[in-house]
Amino acid sequence: MAEAAAPATGGPSPQTGSRPPQAVAPRWLTTLPMMLASGALIALQSQVNGALARGLGTGLRAVTLAALISFGSGLVVLTVFALVHRRTGRGIAGLFEAVRRRQLPRWLVLGGLGGAFFVVSQGLSAPTLGITFFILCFVAGQAVMALLVDHHGWGPNGPTALATGRVVGAVLAVVAVGIEGAGVLTAVPVTAALLLLAALPLVAGAVNSAQQGMNGRLAARVGPWVTTWNNFFVGTTGLALFLVLTFLLPGDLTGLPTQPWLYLGGIFGVGFIWASTVTVRVHGVLVVGVFAVAGQVLTAAVLALLTSPTPPGPATWTAALTSLVGAAVVGLSGRRR
Repeated sequence: MAEAAAPATGGPSPQTGSRPPQAVAPRWLTTLPMMLASGALIALQSQVNGALARGLGTGLRAVTLAALISFGSGLVVLTVFALVHRRTGRGIAGLFEAVRRRQLPRWLVLGGLGGAFFVVSQGLSAPTLGITFFILCFVAGQAVMALLVDHHGWGPNGPTALATGRVVGAVLAVVAVGIEGAGVLTAVPVTAALLLLAALPLVAGAVNSAQQGMNGRLAARVGPWVTTWNNFFVGTTGLALFLVLTFLLPGDLTGLPTQPWLYLGGIFGVGFIWASTVTVRVHGVLVVGVFAVAGQVLTAAVLALLTSPTPPGPATWTAALTSLVGAAVVGLSGRRR
């Protein structure tokens, strides 16, 4: 875990090395629910945006438009908030000025493209791979890249060694997703074309972890709300441009669905981005990612319990338990160090 990393000299971390245990516990009491909730919001957003895409039409065009509506509505909410909350509004203006004067690296503000790339990769590969295989590959890429981001110190709080507990926890997160979709995965015929297509969600997962590190570093300079607004601004711009390109591909748009709940994806996204931006500065990319996976798997199990005509089987609850164990292993590994 990134807050436990020590400098190269072998001394304690300036952030936590001298912090007494009683100071660590209250921090976990605050950030643990936030990390699990961020995973729950991802699961809810996926359900809402998927239903919205089906209501909008077919093909990559409908998937992209659903994501654009989600990002765009989130951007509108955050812009209204910035107009009311003057500190955030001044922070956004300062961010543009810092980029214009090259006081801030321009690549640091491009984190929102990670969400756009996720949508594009899902639209291109999920119809062939299946959503379960897509998520499995995504989580695998996310976990590996999170280990690298933390190890090399590309995130907001310095390098973190590749401790055994961190690697085991990352593996358990991937295993949890595999257990949840074991029945579906066995029915997917493995071909060379399928494995090649699987590279898209792997890269999307890696980009997601890099995005978390970028957001953490940006938030350290401009704050979490400005960083969240920037993510939605950049993501909305990227998706709008890509939507134009989707008109060169097969697909139809049939109209806007009338159910209001289909347009809540942007609100869920705001909560997820803000929570992850805050917690990644405390715990690092891997811990936030593994706990988010646990929140996703657990939320999916609860949704299945509440909405499915048949209750979830043992595999679903085993997956949820495995994901929670993986999160606990990663967290406890960091605290011991």
